[in-house]
Amino acid sequence: MTSVVDERVTDEVEALVAILMDDVTIRRVGNVPTVIETVVNPSTGEDIDQQYVCVTLEVRLTPNYPDASPDIVLRNPRGLDDELLASIHSQIKNKLADCLGQPVVFELIDLIRENLTACNLPSGQCVICLFGFAEGDVFIKTQCYHHFHSHCLANHLISGKKYYQEEMDKLPNWQQVQAPPYQPCCPVCRCVVTTDVETLKSAPPPVESVNAPPFRVTPEMLAMQRKMSHLLARQIARGGVVGSGNLGPRPLTITTAADAVANNGPSQAAQETAKPEAAANDQPGNASNDCNEPGSPQRQAYRGPYRGFNRRGKPGRRGRGAVGPR
Repeated sequence: MTSVVDERVTDEVEALVAILMDDVTIRRVGNVPTVIETVVNPSTGEDIDQQYVCVTLEVRLTPNYPDASPDIVLRNPRGLDDELLASIHSQIKNKLADCLGQPVVFELIDLIRENLTACNLPSGQCVICLFGFAEGDVFIKTQCYHHFHSHCLANHLISGKKYYQEEMDKLPNWQQVQAPPYQPCCPVCRCVVTTDVETLKSAPPPVESVNAPPFRVTPEMLAMQRKMSHLLARQIARGGVVGSGNLGPRPLTITTAADAVANNGPSQAAQETAKPEAAANDQPGNASNDCNEPGSPQRQAYRGPYRGFNRRGKPGRRGRGAVGPR
């Protein structure tokens, strides 16, 4: 965009600021506007508490705007599912084609607001109970535009405060004094939630949770349980599970190729018959000899505790704790 601003763009920006005031942000490079940003809400008159959805519209003005279409970005959608967002994007594309050559920001704001007004209910699921929002549900919109059943959010906040107090009771008194006070947080974005828990507790549970069929174990679930049990048993056998009693391996085990054959191959008696010379040449107390040349005597695996250098002295230096011959 050149330093000379199109008069149509100047008039549009002035009108947006006059109508939307603090609800619109104009970014400029020098005196040239480059980005127009505003949060679009559904039309609910003066009742702001009934606005359950919103989206941030970002219009990036191209150098030849309005003779060329601007770049449109919808950010931070709240309470909107992917299907509705795809529909809005499609309508925006058609609107840009119809309004080519004239300012279009007001048209885009009205288009998005109409869609939000028609779908002014949160879509998706309550992230606490995983049930959707149905007719008859009592739900709440937090300051961060996240939606929960009032009953579910009350249980979440009560449990959070209880857990906080249990952890505080484990601390010494001086740490309890310095610890920050409990603050109820949104379970999605961790923003502070300011609401009356007692009022939320009086709300009924979600409709879908009351009408849901009783839980039953399906054949698919049983098959999955058997599969996971087999995988767990295999991991335990290979020492891949921490904290499974004495079933895991020792912290350090030095073995030889003969040990691997003994565990996975023929029996020990067959190995002793096949390799009598190797058994005769074993030298107890020596470490493993996996990298010896062919024909060299086989050494017995070291089964004792592993020790590196003596920590009281450095290797190669004599004195107290020195390692090496005196």
